[in-house]
Amino acid sequence: MAIEKWLAVTSVALFAMFAGEIFSVYNFLINIPDDDAYLQAFSPNEKIFQFISIGVAPAGILAAVAYIMSKQYGSKPIGSMIIIGGIILLVGMLVSYSLIDNIDDVYLTDIVKFTPLLFMVLSIPVIVVGAYLIKPKKRRPKKEFF
Repeated sequence: MAIEKWLAVTSVALFAMFAGEIFSVYNFLINIPDDDAYLQAFSPNEKIFQFISIGVAPAGILAAVAYIMSKQYGSKPIGSMIIIGGIILLVGMLVSYSLIDNIDDVYLTDIVKFTPLLFMVLSIPVIVVGAYLIKPKKRRPKKEFF
């Protein structure tokens, strides 16, 4: 398997991991105990920034590198994996955004409110890039000068 296929597989896994992480943070914020120790010790903004840097930033970079490596010839498997990663990100952020209404106002910061919206918007270009790769390109004939 070529390196760009492995990059696409890894990006799908990281997109899924990020969606799961954000869902778990929002689920924790809904079910957090009414204890002052949690209020002082847990900051959702820091966790969300940490999960962005661990999950979706490397996933986007890996998807972009796989796209750059295979855009000359196009590839159905790579394009479909990038599309799947974008769909996973979109669905995960939709589910996470639906949980915002149940979060207590103490934990509802701008980062908590707008992170799912931001990554829903950013999942659209990922899907478009994957769709661009699905159509195979014609190879240019090699020019022979001698």
